[in-house]
Amino acid sequence: MKKRNLLTKLDRNRVVSHLRIAGGSVLFIVAAAMAFIAVRPSSAVTQSARTYDINTLAGKVASVNAAAGLHIRFSGSIEQAADETFAPGPITPITPTYVLTSPLDGTTVLAPAVTVNQDTAAAPQDETAIAVDPNNSNRIVGAAGDFVTGTWDCMVGTTPCSAFGGSHYLGTYYSNDSGSSWCCNSNPNSTYTPTTDPSQIGTLIPGVEYLVGGPYESGGDPAVAFDSQGNVFHAGLGFNRTSPPNTVAVNKGTFNGGGALTWGAPAFINPTTAPSIFNDKEWIAADWHSGSPFQDRIYVSWTRFVFNPHNGLYVQSPILFVYSTDGGTTFSTPTNISGNVIYSQGSRPIVGYDGTLYVIFQGVTKPGTPDSNWIVKSTNGGVTWSGPVKIADVQAIDTLADAVFGGRSWPAGDAAPNGELYVAWSAQVKDSDGTRCATNTNTGCHAAAVYSKSTDGGATWSPPALIFPTLDASNRTAIGYPQPQPGGGTLEAPPARRVDSFFPGVAISQSGRVYMSSYAADVVSPWQTCASVPPGVEGVVNCYALGDYIHNARLDYVVRNLANSGEHMVSTHPINTRYGLGGFGFIGDYTDIAVGSDNVFHALWSDTNNVQNFVWVVGLEFVPTPSHQQDVVTASGRF
Repeated sequence: MKKRNLLTKLDRNRVVSHLRIAGGSVLFIVAAAMAFIAVRPSSAVTQSARTYDINTLAGKVASVNAAAGLHIRFSGSIEQAADETFAPGPITPITPTYVLTSPLDGTTVLAPAVTVNQDTAAAPQDETAIAVDPNNSNRIVGAAGDFVTGTWDCMVGTTPCSAFGGSHYLGTYYSNDSGSSWCCNSNPNSTYTPTTDPSQIGTLIPGVEYLVGGPYESGGDPAVAFDSQGNVFHAGLGFNRTSPPNTVAVNKGTFNGGGALTWGAPAFINPTTAPSIFNDKEWIAADWHSGSPFQDRIYVSWTRFVFNPHNGLYVQSPILFVYSTDGGTTFSTPTNISGNVIYSQGSRPIVGYDGTLYVIFQGVTKPGTPDSNWIVKSTNGGVTWSGPVKIADVQAIDTLADAVFGGRSWPAGDAAPNGELYVAWSAQVKDSDGTRCATNTNTGCHAAAVYSKSTDGGATWSPPALIFPTLDASNRTAIGYPQPQPGGGTLEAPPARRVDSFFPGVAISQSGRVYMSSYAADVVSPWQTCASVPPGVEGVVNCYALGDYIHNARLDYVVRNLANSGEHMVSTHPINTRYGLGGFGFIGDYTDIAVGSDNVFHALWSDTNNVQNFVWVVGLEFVPTPSHQQDVVTASGRF
C-alpha cells in the first residue's frame, strides 16, 4: 500500500526548545562583540571548553543550544535550515516505496476555511503572518515561510532550481475580497533564470534569496503591516547555511488600480558578514493611525545573537530596533532597547492609537532565572526608550505531548483604541490549578494560551488568564483506536490528557473588539512510523519499511472574542502534525490573526489536509506522487 506525506520522516524526532534564531543584520562587528564579552556579567552563560564553527549556521545553533541555564534558541526555521544537507540526486526519478499518511486525514481543506497559498506541487508553508488594510477591509495580505522554490522544475546551469530553493523563501499572498480568494502562484517555466520579475516569481518577496534575484540562500520569519496610505510592508530574514552573511530585509508593496500587488526591492538593515553576529526573529509594525505625530513611521525589531569570535561561544542576544520615516527606503541606526534583559528573543512592536510605541519580547537578565515577558515603551517614535517592565514570568513550552514539533512561548499583542494593551503567549501550566509549572514537563502540566492586560500604558499588568478556559478544562478526543500493530499486539488509546493550546494571535479592531486565537491539540490518534529510511534528503519523503504505530497529537484552530465566552473552532478538519517539514516537525514559530475596520477577523495558520502531487523536492526528482502537504489556511468571521 502506498503511504502519503511530503517531507516527513518520523524517526527524526528533533526536540526544539523555547527561543530560536532566523536571520540577521549587523551593527556590531567583531570589536563590538568583544566589547559585549568584556562587560558580560560574572554570572553569564557557562559552556564547555569546546569551540564552535560560527561561520556556519549549524555551528551557531549548536553554540546557542549549549548555553547553560537559558531557554534561548534560534527560530525553528533556522534550526531546520542548519540541519539541511544537499547532494546530487539520481538521474532517473525516484519512486517512493512508502510515503507516510493516515486514513484519518482529510484530502482537502474544506469551506468555509480557505487555502491561501496557490502552489500546485505540494510545497510546504509555515510561519504565518497577516494584515488588513486599515482603510479597506476587503484588502488583506498574508505571508509565510514558503518552500515553493523547492518544487520548481527549472534548471540553473546544470543544477535544478529545486536544489537552490530547498529552504524557506519569503512568500506573500493577497486578497481583495475579504479573504474569499487569494493570489498568486509562483511557478516559472523551465527556462527560468534568477530574477526579481513578478511575472516570473509571482508574489514571492523579490531580491532577498538567490532564485528571486537576491544574494542569500534562504529566508524566514515573515511579518507584514499596512500604513495609512494603503502601502504594505514585509519584513523577513535573509541568511546562508554554510557562510556568515545574513540580514533583516524590508520590502514595500503597492497596489495598482486593478488591485494587483507589486513588491519593491528590499532595504537591507545592516547586513553582516561577521561570523560573530546573527540576527533573528524580526517583526514589523506601521503607525497607520490618523492624527498620530508619527503617522506612517515604520518600525522593526529583532534579536541580535552575539558570539565570541575566537571560540564561537554564545554571548548574549539583546533586542535591536530601527525605524523609517521615508516609507521604508532608509532606516535609523539600530538601537539596543532591551536594557539589562540581555538574553532575549521573540520581539514584536505594537503601535498605540496616540503614536506611543511598545515592543514586547521574552528573555532573562541572567542565566538560571525564570523566563519572563517584558515590554519597553517609546513616546517619541522610537528615538528613546524606557527600561524593560516585566509582564509576567513564563514557563516556556517545548515539544508537546505526542508531537514532534517544537513549541515557542514568544508573545503576541495589540493596542486597543482606548489605550489598553493586550499581550498573549504560550505557557506550561499545571493541570491541577493552572499556575505556572516549575519545570518544563508534560507530566502533570500542559501548554495553555494565556493573556495579560494593561490599562496604564504598560506600567502594570493583570495576572495571566486563560484565553480559552472551556477548551483548557477539557481532555483530548481519542480517534482511530484500538489500532493493531503490524508485528502483533494493539495500540490502545492513551490516558486522558488536557488539551494543549499554543501559538496565540491577538488582533483588536478599530471599535475595540478583542480577538485572540491559537492552535489547540484537542485530538489524539494513531500514526504509523517509518522503520527504515534512505539517507539524506530522500529520507524526508521516502520510507523503505513501515514501523509500529505511535500516538499522534492533532490540532484545530480556535478563535475567541474576549467580550464573550464563545470559543469558536475555525479549522474544518484536525491537522496532522506529523506532516511537518522533513521530519523536523516544524509548523512555524507562530500563527497570526488580523481584523478589519468592519470587525471581521482573519486568522491564518498552517494546515495539512490538502493532497497534491509532488515531483521535485530539494533537488531530487520523484515520479509524480500524491502527498499531504503543509499549506497556510485562513478563516474569517465576526462574533
